[in-house]
Amino acid sequence: MSEARIDELLKSSRTIAVVGLSPKPERDSYRVAQYMQDHGYRIIPVYPRGETILGEKVYARLEDIPEPVDVVDVFRKAEDTPPVAESAVRIGAKALWLQLGIENEVAEAIADAGGLEFVQNKCMKIEHQRRLGA
Repeated sequence: MSEARIDELLKSSRTIAVVGLSPKPERDSYRVAQYMQDHGYRIIPVYPRGETILGEKVYARLEDIPEPVDVVDVFRKAEDTPPVAESAVRIGAKALWLQLGIENEVAEAIADAGGLEFVQNKCMKIEHQRRLGA
Protein backbone atom coordinates (compact mmCIF):
# COMPACT_ATOMS: atom_id res chain seq x y z
CA MET A 1 0.00 0.00 0.00
CA SER A 2 1.30 3.45 -0.87
CA GLU A 3 2.25 5.97 1.77
CA ALA A 4 -0.58 8.24 0.58
CA ARG A 5 -3.13 5.41 1.02
CA ILE A 6 -1.87 4.72 4.55
CA ASP A 7 -2.31 8.43 5.32
CA GLU A 8 -5.86 8.33 3.98
CA LEU A 9 -6.66 5.11 5.83
CA LEU A 10 -5.53 6.59 9.15
CA LYS A 11 -7.47 9.81 8.51
CA SER A 12 -10.70 8.22 7.32
CA SER A 13 -10.94 5.27 9.72
CA ARG A 14 -12.64 5.63 13.09
CA THR A 15 -13.32 2.06 14.29
CA ILE A 16 -10.50 -0.43 14.80
CA ALA A 17 -11.06 -4.06 15.82
CA VAL A 18 -7.84 -5.22 17.46
CA VAL A 19 -7.39 -8.99 17.12
CA GLY A 20 -5.15 -10.31 19.88
CA LEU A 21 -5.57 -7.25 22.13
CA SER A 22 -4.06 -8.32 25.43
CA PRO A 23 -5.54 -7.11 28.73
CA LYS A 24 -1.96 -6.68 30.00
CA PRO A 25 -0.80 -3.02 29.88
CA GLU A 26 2.83 -4.03 29.27
CA ARG A 27 1.98 -5.72 25.95
CA ASP A 28 2.45 -3.96 22.62
CA SER A 29 -1.13 -4.67 21.58
CA TYR A 30 -2.44 -2.88 24.68
CA ARG A 31 -0.11 0.12 24.26
CA VAL A 32 -0.94 0.53 20.56
CA ALA A 33 -4.69 0.21 21.15
CA GLN A 34 -4.56 2.65 24.07
CA TYR A 35 -2.65 5.18 21.96
CA MET A 36 -5.16 4.90 19.12
CA GLN A 37 -8.05 5.20 21.58
CA ASP A 38 -6.42 8.29 23.11
CA HIS A 39 -6.33 9.78 19.60
CA GLY A 40 -10.04 9.45 18.97
CA TYR A 41 -10.37 5.99 17.46
CA ARG A 42 -12.99 3.54 18.70
CA ILE A 43 -11.22 0.35 19.75
CA ILE A 44 -13.03 -2.99 19.73
CA PRO A 45 -11.04 -5.75 21.50
CA VAL A 46 -11.07 -9.20 19.92
CA TYR A 47 -9.72 -11.67 22.45
CA PRO A 48 -10.84 -15.19 23.39
CA ARG A 49 -11.66 -14.33 27.00
CA GLY A 50 -12.47 -11.39 29.19
CA GLU A 51 -15.25 -8.90 29.71
CA THR A 52 -13.61 -5.55 28.94
CA ILE A 53 -10.25 -4.18 27.83
CA LEU A 54 -9.57 -0.44 27.79
CA GLY A 55 -13.16 0.08 28.91
CA GLU A 56 -14.55 -1.65 25.80
CA LYS A 57 -16.54 -4.89 25.55
CA VAL A 58 -14.43 -7.82 24.40
CA TYR A 59 -15.60 -10.03 21.53
CA ALA A 60 -14.31 -13.56 20.94
CA ARG A 61 -14.50 -13.27 17.14
CA LEU A 62 -14.73 -10.53 14.53
CA GLU A 63 -18.08 -11.98 13.44
CA ASP A 64 -19.50 -11.26 16.93
CA ILE A 65 -19.00 -7.48 16.62
CA PRO A 66 -22.43 -5.86 16.12
CA GLU A 67 -21.23 -2.70 14.37
CA PRO A 68 -19.22 -1.77 11.26
CA VAL A 69 -15.43 -1.99 11.50
CA ASP A 70 -13.08 0.16 9.44
CA VAL A 71 -9.76 -1.56 10.18
CA VAL A 72 -8.91 -4.98 11.56
CA ASP A 73 -5.54 -4.57 13.31
CA VAL A 74 -3.84 -7.91 13.96
CA PHE A 75 -1.49 -8.89 16.78
CA ARG A 76 -1.20 -12.62 16.01
CA LYS A 77 1.48 -14.89 14.60
CA ALA A 78 1.84 -14.64 10.82
CA GLU A 79 0.56 -18.18 10.30
CA ASP A 80 -2.65 -17.30 12.19
CA THR A 81 -3.54 -14.37 9.92
CA PRO A 82 -5.29 -16.03 6.93
CA PRO A 83 -8.41 -16.97 8.97
CA VAL A 84 -8.43 -13.42 10.39
CA ALA A 85 -8.29 -12.08 6.83
CA GLU A 86 -11.26 -14.27 5.89
CA SER A 87 -13.21 -12.96 8.89
CA ALA A 88 -12.30 -9.37 8.03
CA VAL A 89 -13.70 -9.88 4.53
CA ARG A 90 -16.86 -11.52 5.94
CA ILE A 91 -17.62 -8.59 8.25
CA GLY A 92 -17.04 -6.03 5.50
CA ALA A 93 -14.04 -4.29 7.05
CA LYS A 94 -12.34 -1.68 4.89
CA ALA A 95 -8.77 -2.74 5.72
CA LEU A 96 -6.61 -5.46 7.23
CA TRP A 97 -3.51 -4.25 9.07
CA LEU A 98 -0.82 -6.71 10.18
CA GLN A 99 1.36 -5.17 12.86
CA LEU A 100 5.13 -4.73 12.79
CA GLY A 101 6.91 -8.03 12.26
CA ILE A 102 3.84 -9.78 10.81
CA GLU A 103 3.73 -10.66 7.10
CA ASN A 104 1.65 -13.24 5.28
CA GLU A 105 1.12 -13.55 1.52
CA VAL A 106 -1.98 -15.73 1.91
CA ALA A 107 -3.64 -13.15 4.19
CA GLU A 108 -2.71 -10.48 1.66
CA ALA A 109 -4.28 -12.46 -1.20
CA ILE A 110 -7.47 -13.01 0.81
CA ALA A 111 -7.67 -9.31 1.69
CA ASP A 112 -7.02 -8.27 -1.93
CA ALA A 113 -9.62 -10.71 -3.29
CA GLY A 114 -12.12 -9.38 -0.72
CA GLY A 115 -11.53 -5.76 -1.68
CA LEU A 116 -9.78 -4.78 1.55
CA GLU A 117 -6.90 -2.36 1.81
CA PHE A 118 -3.88 -4.25 3.16
CA VAL A 119 -0.96 -3.15 5.33
CA GLN A 120 1.64 -5.49 6.78
CA ASN A 121 4.80 -5.23 8.87
CA LYS A 122 3.94 -1.72 10.10
CA CYS A 123 2.95 -0.50 13.55
CA MET A 124 -0.26 1.53 13.49
CA LYS A 125 0.90 3.67 16.43
CA ILE A 126 4.26 4.48 14.82
CA GLU A 127 2.60 5.28 11.49
CA HIS A 128 0.02 7.52 13.18
CA GLN A 129 2.70 9.37 15.18
CA ARG A 130 4.85 9.86 12.09
CA ARG A 131 2.03 11.02 9.84
CA LEU A 132 -0.49 12.75 12.05
CA GLY A 133 1.61 13.81 15.02
CA ALA A 134 1.89 12.48 18.54
